[in-house]
Amino acid sequence: MKKYISKFHYLTQDLPNRSHLEQVTIACEAGANWIQYRCLTKPDDELIDEINDIAAVCDDWGATLIITNHYHLLDRVDAQGVHIEDFDADFEAIRTRIGDDQTLGASATNIAKLQWVQNTGVVDYCGYGPFAHTDTKPNNKPLLGFEGYRELQQHPEIEIPVIAVGGIRLSDVDHLLETGVYGIAGSAAVNLAIDPAGAVKAFYQKIY
Repeated sequence: MKKYISKFHYLTQDLPNRSHLEQVTIACEAGANWIQYRCLTKPDDELIDEINDIAAVCDDWGATLIITNHYHLLDRVDAQGVHIEDFDADFEAIRTRIGDDQTLGASATNIAKLQWVQNTGVVDYCGYGPFAHTDTKPNNKPLLGFEGYRELQQHPEIEIPVIAVGGIRLSDVDHLLETGVYGIAGSAAVNLAIDPAGAVKAFYQKIY
């Protein structure tokens, strides 16, 4: 089942001065249509309450809500899918658990892993990175840079939607899209901006 995949993925993050719900509200009001809730600091019970509060906002604005990693919560929250950051996850088992209707995203850091994700046949899109240094997610993988994404042009067999991720700034978007990636993911470039809503709008203007 082919799913709709947005070309801009907005990711929340743990911030000391703005809750995930506040982040999502700002993003949705600014026009974001794809929200990835990425909270790494709360137990399941707190996650469930917050996800359902966020889901209500996403429903009001018609935005897709994806949760990070916690696929075991999908039957207890109103989300449309899950993004798995574990590079070695059993995606067939996860697909069986969540069903065909839910969107399933994966992560990859090199061409071989990207091909592996596609070949599972059950993943809907793949976040590919890191593009540049990022403090949002601890990562010791090599930075891809523009050259790493240009390598995709040598692999026409990769047809899964590839989302560039990791330390992407607004000024990087045009050059990244020229490499042929399907879309862009942004977190700190929005969340740490002086004007987060303006940053969301600026990403959409460049991408669409």
